[in-house]
Amino acid sequence: MSDPRELVDDLTEDLKRWLPEQRWFAGKDRPVTGVRTLGVTELVAGDPQLLHVVLEVAQADRREPYQLLLGRRTHPPEIASTSWIGAVGDLNAYEASGDLDVTGVLLDLMAREGQVGSLIFEHEPGVELETGLRARPITSEQSNTSLVYSGQYILKLFRKLTPGKNKDLLLHRALQGVGSKHIAAPLGSITGDLDGEPTTVGMLQQFVPDAVDGWAMATTSVRDLMAAPDLHAGEVGGDFAGEAERLGRAVAEVHADLAEALGTEAVDAAELERSAKAMLGRLDTIAGRVPELAAHAPALRAAFEELHTLPAGSVTMQYIHGDLHLGQVLRTVGGWLLIDFEGEPAAPVEERHALRSPLRDVAGMLRSFDYAAQQMLVGQPDDPALAERAMEWSDRNRTAFCEGYAAIAADPRDQGPLLRAFELDKAVYEVGYEHANRPDWLGVPLASIARITSGEG
Repeated sequence: MSDPRELVDDLTEDLKRWLPEQRWFAGKDRPVTGVRTLGVTELVAGDPQLLHVVLEVAQADRREPYQLLLGRRTHPPEIASTSWIGAVGDLNAYEASGDLDVTGVLLDLMAREGQVGSLIFEHEPGVELETGLRARPITSEQSNTSLVYSGQYILKLFRKLTPGKNKDLLLHRALQGVGSKHIAAPLGSITGDLDGEPTTVGMLQQFVPDAVDGWAMATTSVRDLMAAPDLHAGEVGGDFAGEAERLGRAVAEVHADLAEALGTEAVDAAELERSAKAMLGRLDTIAGRVPELAAHAPALRAAFEELHTLPAGSVTMQYIHGDLHLGQVLRTVGGWLLIDFEGEPAAPVEERHALRSPLRDVAGMLRSFDYAAQQMLVGQPDDPALAERAMEWSDRNRTAFCEGYAAIAADPRDQGPLLRAFELDKAVYEVGYEHANRPDWLGVPLASIARITSGEG
C-alpha cells in the first residue's frame, strides 16, 4: 500500500484502541468513537518510513485534533511496547517518537529551513543548528512529547493541537526578545495546517542538561524534614526557603518581562464580575459532585463574591504562565527557569491566551508548595507531629516565595482578597480533579480550603 493516507486510514480501528492507552491522550474520560485522518506528510520514505499524521479523534459530541509520528519498518526498532499500533501489509506500524533512526530528520529540516507537504520547518533568526544528531524521548511527560538531541536541543511536539500559534512559542519568543534570564532559548519551530490556519506543532529549545525540576527539589526537602528524628515545634528542617525566595524573584522577573514585551491592561468591573461568576460556577459544579466540598461552599462563595468589592482599576492583567507549579520550573547552576507556557492543558485556547492577573501564577505556586508539603502524608495514618512539620514547611516556603516576589514587584500579599480568591479557586479545581482521578489525595485541597477560609492560611 503506497498511499500514506490510505495506510493511516487502514489503521483506524487500531488507533481507536491505541490512543486511550497513551499518557499524552487527554480524552481518557470517555471512549473513542471515531478516528478520521486530517493530514499525512511523508518525512522519510522507504523502510523505515516516517509519516507526520494529524487525526481528528471523536468522543461522543467532542472532536479534537492530535498529531503523531507514525513509523513503518521491517525490523522492529528499540521502542516502548506501548508504541506499537498495528500491522499494515507486511510492515508493522508504530508511534515513532522513540525511533532514533528517523527522528533526526525533524532537526535537520529545521536547520535547513524548508517545507514538506503542509509542514514548515524554521529556525529562529540568527540560530545555526547542528545536524545529524540522534534524539531520545523524555518519558516522564504527560500532555506532550519531547525529544532531546544529543544533550543540546529539546523538541517539544504538541500532541493535542489548537489552530494558530501556540502560546508556549509566542511567550518564549516575546521573553527572548526582551532578554529574559529565566527561560531556555527558543531555537526553532514546526508549523502545520489545521482548519486552514497555520498551527504550531513543534517547538525547539536549548536543552539544559544540569537542570532539576522544582517538584523534585521541594519534595526531597520535605522527605529530609520528615525523616529528621529530633525536630521540635517551630523547627522546619529540610530547608528549601532560600530556593523558594529565589524562585519568587524569578517569577516576578518573568512577569515584568512579559509586561514589557506584550503590555498590560487595567481590569474593569466587568472583568471582575466575569472572574467571580466563573469561580462561583466552578464551585457549584464541583460541590454538586463532591459532597466533602459542600460544607465549605458558604465560605468559598463569600471569598469569591468579595471580588465584587474590589475597586475597578486596582488589578492589572497581562500575559502570564497560566499553569505555574513546582513541576513547571527548573533549577540550573545559573538560577531558576520557567518552562511550558501553554497554560492549563484542559482549558480552551481562548482562555489560555486571555490576559490574566499575575496573582493567578502566584496562587498556583502557593498551592504547589502545599502539595509538596503534604504528599508524604497521603495514604498514611494520621500523625499530628508530621502534619505540623508539613504545615511549617509549607508556611515557611510560601512566605519565602512571596518575599522573593515582593523584592521585584508589588507584594502579592498586599492584595489579600484577590490572592485568596485565586488560591481557593485553584483548590476547588483540585478537589474536582482528585475526586475523579486520585481519591486518596482529596484531603490535600480540602485541608487547604479549610485552613484558608478559616483565616489560618
